[in-house]
Amino acid sequence: MSKGESNSPMKAGDKVREKIDKGLLREDGLMPLLEHLGEFRKRLIYILIVLTLGLVLGLVAAQPLYNYLMSLEPANTMTLHTFSLWDGIGMYMKIALVIALVITLPFTAYQLWAFVKPALRPIEQRSTLKYVPFALIMFLAGLAFAYFVVFPLAFNFTRTVAAHLNLEETYGIIQYFTFMFSILIPISLLFELPLVIMFLTAIRIVNPLRLRKMRRLAYFIMAIIGVTITPPDFISDILVIIPLVLLYEFSVFLSGIVFRKQQEKDAKWEEEEDSAAAQT
Repeated sequence: MSKGESNSPMKAGDKVREKIDKGLLREDGLMPLLEHLGEFRKRLIYILIVLTLGLVLGLVAAQPLYNYLMSLEPANTMTLHTFSLWDGIGMYMKIALVIALVITLPFTAYQLWAFVKPALRPIEQRSTLKYVPFALIMFLAGLAFAYFVVFPLAFNFTRTVAAHLNLEETYGIIQYFTFMFSILIPISLLFELPLVIMFLTAIRIVNPLRLRKMRRLAYFIMAIIGVTITPPDFISDILVIIPLVLLYEFSVFLSGIVFRKQQEKDAKWEEEEDSAAAQT
């Protein structure tokens, strides 16, 4: 594919020359590999620095968050124990890590956008940058859904099984929070799917037509995820799989909106180019 085709309908030659002049592209239209890796390394270092600062803030906020979580069900219905001198520290670190992820997520989304920015057209840069703030909103929405819906289902199921086996309940603080976060983190990240789909649509990697063709495969993957993170009973599986499927359909819907706007802008560019060509 020629350079003109890859950047149609805008004036591709001027765009490529501009990037070459700025050192973003070589004459053959490709970013030098070493520069590409260097840019990725720089962005990764930025993310790690912010993550470290987030961990420090997370350690400060861990105690209030711990007190809040322990005041809610199911934690307030039982006594948690420690089986190691390190359990208290481990609990603090787990909570601090989750807080750090929440703090770092918008910054990480921005750094990923900045990394791919040189390959985007100006209109694509502006349209994709606005997704960054919503990364935190979607993550928090997933966190709430996972904690107040999925986690109680999974926890109550395990307690029911233990009761049927006449087992005495003795739960460790580390085991409790590990079990909780193994559910919360994956689901929270899954809630980023609409933003990821919109971003990939905006940079023309996917489109709603392709997503609709992949619907069966997507449903199958969602079902596997739902069965994996929930207790092995039909009701719990359905209560998780249905929201995940709706999340995918919502992503397809948003992709359609982005795709239609792209087509409208492309048609407008073509009209402007045709008008300019007719005048010359």
